[in-house]
Amino acid sequence: MNIIFDWSGVIKDAAAAHLWVVNRMFEKFGLKEITLEELKENWVQPYMLFYNKYLPNLTLEEEQTAYREAILHEDCPKSTAFPGIPELVKKLKKRGDYVAVISSDLPETVLPEMKEYGLENIFDDVVIHTHDKTEAIKNLINVHSMEPAVTFFIGDSNHEIIAGKRARVKTIAVTWGFSTERGLKSENPDFLVHDIKELEEVIT
Repeated sequence: MNIIFDWSGVIKDAAAAHLWVVNRMFEKFGLKEITLEELKENWVQPYMLFYNKYLPNLTLEEEQTAYREAILHEDCPKSTAFPGIPELVKKLKKRGDYVAVISSDLPETVLPEMKEYGLENIFDDVVIHTHDKTEAIKNLINVHSMEPAVTFFIGDSNHEIIAGKRARVKTIAVTWGFSTERGLKSENPDFLVHDIKELEEVIT
């Protein structure tokens, strides 16, 4: 099988860092802070859909500059891997599955985190700093001649579900990331999982 993971919200527990970064960016642009609950209720991807809710005139270039400044700041909270996820990834790799990551995160954060989580040199492909994941999935499918029926894209937001459906792969939404379960259900993923055990049952 082919298993493609989102990074933040699926493998990495980035809730604290994500909220901190969003609020530092909002402060920079003169907006008041929001709570984690508000962030989860309103978070959508591609991420400019979220930021333009609050800042309609914000450009992608401005967002990326402000995001980089915030996420690389020394005061940004440190993120950790969700318990059990690195072990599952390595189990899939050992089984002979194709495993990959598609993330909107920066290489300056993802690559050191992979090393820290024991996932360095595990993934067959790592696609980083992508705004819209639809084309990234399609490119991997084309390059490796994957069969969509045995290809899964695992995400925690509306965008991963939509992108996976557009690429005609199986979509798995996890409830431990940035989005509410209600929001995930509204996109009708092929599978909705609540913990690592459920995720492993679906893909193994």
